[in-house]
Parts: sequence; structure tokens; C-alpha cells
Amino acid sequence: MTSRERVKAAMHFEKPDKVPVQYYYCPVGYYEHGDKLNDLYAALPGDFEPFRRMPCTGPAPDEYDENGRYHYFFEDEWGVTWEKRIFGVTGIPCKYPLEDTSKLSSYKPPVPVTPDHPDFPQLKARIDSMKEAGYYTFHGTVGIYEKLITLCGDENALCGIALEDEDVEAIADMIMEYGRKCTETAVALGADGLAIGDDYGGEKSLLISPAMWRRFIKPRLAYILEPAVKAGMDIHFHSCGMVWDILPDFKELGVTSIWPQLPAYDMEKLAAKCRELGLAVALHTDRANTMTFGTPQQVRDLVRKEAEIFDVKNGGAWFYVEADNDFPFENLKALVETIKELQ
Repeated sequence: MTSRERVKAAMHFEKPDKVPVQYYYCPVGYYEHGDKLNDLYAALPGDFEPFRRMPCTGPAPDEYDENGRYHYFFEDEWGVTWEKRIFGVTGIPCKYPLEDTSKLSSYKPPVPVTPDHPDFPQLKARIDSMKEAGYYTFHGTVGIYEKLITLCGDENALCGIALEDEDVEAIADMIMEYGRKCTETAVALGADGLAIGDDYGGEKSLLISPAMWRRFIKPRLAYILEPAVKAGMDIHFHSCGMVWDILPDFKELGVTSIWPQLPAYDMEKLAAKCRELGLAVALHTDRANTMTFGTPQQVRDLVRKEAEIFDVKNGGAWFYVEADNDFPFENLKALVETIKELQ
């Protein structure tokens, strides 16, 4: 099988020749571990893009404060100001362009890449070359909730959802239209899959009630995803926290696979539910505890447990690898080597 065939088989519960692997090349991993991380990944190339040696760079001189600590602010294309205190980690929003939600009428969202955008040919060439080389390809779109809270703040967003505030509804509609255009671009690019992320869960439950999620978020997601569903694309959904109550809704929306926060769940129940629904799973081994504070043997044991519970050899799951901050290198080595052994 090519990498592309392998991923498609796993996503659609068909038996792959070996378990697919997906990497996210997180800058902090290379900053902390240097070129030996490149050597580790080179021994197990991924299936979503060809292996490439990443630069092992760190923060720029102007990203430190007067006390020599990493402390950096930047403004993104949506006008949100972010504060970062850990290199390579997203950070948190600290200034919201629509904190006064009535300012939407004068707000200008970024311009998405569409087929008539000057960057489109370059994106199309990359997708085409990746597919020709035998790799699975994604193009991304945006979710509703995460973008909403960065634009107007958590309190405004949550109260606005609960009270059906007209301004908050209008901001969500603006995000929805932007997301729809990104999805249409993914279709035009000929990507295999559409990637979308929106975190809806806390440690034990959804952040809002299932009924409220179905009223406010689900129809907007349906509108964003509709072009991909009509085109027969795979849809890969990342959502942190406990989102058990809306897993069937994901399936109704046309989602093919999910990237969940595994420690939030009983893995056996999650695996059974996802097989029942036909939702494939990206297996991201516990980053908050085992990968950070566990021993290499605990990492090996957990990876083998994940492989057994999700029956990875028969399809329906693949491994996702990301070197977060403070992961001991020996734990990363145990993770990658155990995945390789399971293939």
C-alpha cells in the first residue's frame, strides 16, 4: 500500500498493511531535543507527508522579557492578541477585537484563500505533488466555538450563546461563512480530507449543554462541512475534552474520523462507540501525564494498550505523534519505537 492508501483504509475501517502514523512537527520538540528528534522520526516516516528534517531553532531575541524569560505577544490575522510564555505552544488570547460585540459592523475578517486567490495555485501544486508521491492530503477549515471565544472572549461567547444574543449570533455567522469558503477551497484543491478543530469539552462534560450545542453550533457546522460532504471527502474532527454526548452528531454531520483527548474517556467504551458509529480515531498518547511524567516503560505499555483496544491492525485508527514541551526524550523514543514494533 502507498501511504495514501494506508490512511484511507484505516479511516474507513479496512485493514491496512501496517498502522498509519501522523506527525505534527511541533517546534518546541526540536528546540528541546535538537537533531536527535529528526533522527528518531526518520526511522518511522509518517503517512500524511514525506519526512523532512526540521530546523532546531528557538525563540528570537525579542521574545524574551527584561528578566530573560520567554514572554511574547503577537497579533494574528483576525486581530486577536496572543500572549505566549512557552515557546512552541499556542498561548492564550489577551485582547479580543470584538470584546465589544457591537463592533462587528466595522470589523474586517481576514480574506480566506479561495480559487481566485493568488496563493491558490501554490497550494494546488503542493496537494497534487503530495498525492502523486503517494501521501494522504488534508486542507483545513475553522470551527465555530474556538474562533468565537478568541474574538469576543469566553464570557461574552458563553453568555451570548445562552441568551441567544444577536451580536454573538452574528459573529458566529461571520465565522461560519469564512469556514464555508475554506471548505470550498479544500474541495477545489482536490484534498483527500478536510481537517477541522473545535474544542467543546471539559474534563468530564461538554462546556455547554448538548441541546445548546445542537441549537447554536451544529447547524453552523453543517453549513461549513456541507461542500466536503457533497464532494465525498473525508472529514477529520479534532475536539479536546469530553464530547461523548455529541459523537453521534459528528457522524450525522458527515465526520469520518476524530482526534479526541483520550485520557478524558474510558478507552474501551470510546473504541466500541466509535466502531459502532464508524468514526475512526487518531490515537494521541496521553500528553498531560504519561508522556510528560511517566517512564519509558509506562509509555510502551500505554501504546500497546491503545493498539489492542482500538484494534489498529484491522483499521479504524492510527497513531498521532507530537513532541510537546517537557517530554523526556526517552519517552518520545519509547513512543515511536513501540509504534514501529506494532507495525
